[in-house]
Amino acid sequence: MIGVTMQDTTPPLWHLSGKTAVITGAASGLGRELALACTAAGMRLVLADIDAVGLAQTLALTGLPPEQAVTQLCDVSKAEDLERLAQTAQECFGGTHLLFNNAGVLTAGPLWGASARDWQWMLDVNVMSVAHGIRSFVPAMLARGEQAWVVNTASMAGLANSPELGLYCASKHAVVSISECLHHELAQTGKPVGVSVMCPSFVATGITDAAKKHSAGEAAEHAAPSPLIDRIHQATQSGALSAADVARITLEAVQAQRFYILPHAAALANVEQRLHKLMAGAAPHNPLAGAR
Repeated sequence: MIGVTMQDTTPPLWHLSGKTAVITGAASGLGRELALACTAAGMRLVLADIDAVGLAQTLALTGLPPEQAVTQLCDVSKAEDLERLAQTAQECFGGTHLLFNNAGVLTAGPLWGASARDWQWMLDVNVMSVAHGIRSFVPAMLARGEQAWVVNTASMAGLANSPELGLYCASKHAVVSISECLHHELAQTGKPVGVSVMCPSFVATGITDAAKKHSAGEAAEHAAPSPLIDRIHQATQSGALSAADVARITLEAVQAQRFYILPHAAALANVEQRLHKLMAGAAPHNPLAGAR
């Protein structure tokens, strides 16, 4: 008999040392931990956020000198800010190899109580920031022809739907869909540029602090903030994985060129339940049932 040797189709690990990473939402939480993980991998950094103090703290924690890391104030809801960020990466380091569209916000409450300002805030920061990042960075990545990658931060809320999180779920489902479409489009180019979508569950990132500030502002004109924000905050603080864990898992997934990054495997049970209900044409599964 003639022996048949099966070829290993697993792509080789992408070595990130000496490459440049751009991270939005880098002033705290997951963005800060991504910066530290990229630093440990030997990368140069362009760190962006609207929080100047937090950005300076993140930069200090990396310990990188000015020739290896820069910061820039950036409102990700504005296309021109992302364009300037891409220009900074080009001028300082010759381009971007790894883009983290990471900035995000959260609000909670019944859909009928959401204001137009709530919707605009959620979609501008969570969805349009990803669109702006793709438009500002991907054309140059393709033109350069080097290996490059985009990581869009979604959430388990982009794969399952919960009561009182309609705005957040809608925005994160959009990020998952954008990422899947981008994957197909990049594959058609034949260029070594790829994309991953990160879908963590509860992890301490500081996102609930922004939610409380926004809700407090809305409460002056509308209803009181949803108590769900406090429950989510408690869940994130007691999560099994830290933001540092999620950052490490994410960088490992990028190096292995995996599309779906799913740090919280146990949370996939809710996704499975949703799909079972969908296939049966039944009423949707509630991931928060029994959690109150």
